[in-house]
Amino acid sequence: MVIGVPKESFPGERRVALTPLAMPALRKAGFTVTVEAGAGVAAGYADADYESKGAKIAASRKEVFSNGDIITQVLCYGSNDRTGQDDLALMRPGQVLMGFLRPLGAVETVRQIAATGVTSFSFELMPRITRAQSMDALSTMGTICGYKAVLLAANTLPKLFPMMTTAAGTVTPARVLIMGAGVAGLQAIATARRLGAVATAYDLRPAVKEQVQSLGGRFLELPLEAKDAQDAGGYAKAQDDTFYQKQRELLGRAVGESDAVITAAVVPGRKSPVLVTREMVERMALGSVIVDLAAERGGNCELTRAGEVTVEHGVTIIGQINLASTVPYHASQMYARNLTAFLLHLFKNGGAELDLTDEITRETLVTRGGEIVQPRVREFFKLPALPAKGAEGA
Repeated sequence: MVIGVPKESFPGERRVALTPLAMPALRKAGFTVTVEAGAGVAAGYADADYESKGAKIAASRKEVFSNGDIITQVLCYGSNDRTGQDDLALMRPGQVLMGFLRPLGAVETVRQIAATGVTSFSFELMPRITRAQSMDALSTMGTICGYKAVLLAANTLPKLFPMMTTAAGTVTPARVLIMGAGVAGLQAIATARRLGAVATAYDLRPAVKEQVQSLGGRFLELPLEAKDAQDAGGYAKAQDDTFYQKQRELLGRAVGESDAVITAAVVPGRKSPVLVTREMVERMALGSVIVDLAAERGGNCELTRAGEVTVEHGVTIIGQINLASTVPYHASQMYARNLTAFLLHLFKNGGAELDLTDEITRETLVTRGGEIVQPRVREFFKLPALPAKGAEGA
């Protein structure tokens, strides 16, 4: 089977789906890899690096799609809402597509992918089970985003992060509040602590308290109980408006006392909940910073503008999206490891048959045979359930 690696086309995207280091394991498993010329350059991987590891270089994107039995991307159409639609004409029935598809984004987009006849797999749907940890690209990219968010805050804040005792006196450490203690939030806590800040975290899931404290962070407990705080996959579940209103009232003081706020509360398939209101921002000290990791999905801060850095009431609000792409060398390397593990799992011994009794394969499979076959996706968009054998793609 031939794996095709086209150059990422989303504006400003610097990652690449597979790196030269992944080639030996894939070749050993019987795969041939074709990489579009220049696909890895922005991430620091030259064409010659791929060729030295046994990959073939294709002159054009069309050639990659024409020759590839499996197309691997970071941002497939769905996640790439700018230029991804151009790839639809290059896809063909029976071809395998894998990467970030944003399957709970827009039903029409998923239908367009299905209509090409490709068999598509989405990393966003990777089950959070032990066997799938090596394939969990969503968590991997979340780790990078959490790390980079703190660096952005430290670079923007007009204060030092660590406590320093100098001849000029003692400088007190910066106070960082992290909202949302998922993968990105936990890495933000760890990074803030490494830089010497006092890190406090809040999450509506009480179960994460121990994880926060194990990283040296303080867990902010509010007299507020969430109903069904997380789903079976470990992700936070959306709450009703009454809950969020009460939550904002209780969080106001903590936000006002913080030098930097990192927000990372994202609910899959839904607009991000507003955790930081305009009034909270007004109460923050001049020069304070908010880094909103949920900017692309509407933002956790009421004043966030996706893709922009703004100053409101003397507070800098960073709504930069696609943060993982700003660290493309290691982001690509880590993504490639996740993708390689997934490929080797799906196509054991180089075989082309899919084992739909396997949870990882079944849960990540979105489209097949011209249909949207993922039950969770169909339920989310209120599509009628397929007959049992339809999901098997006979």
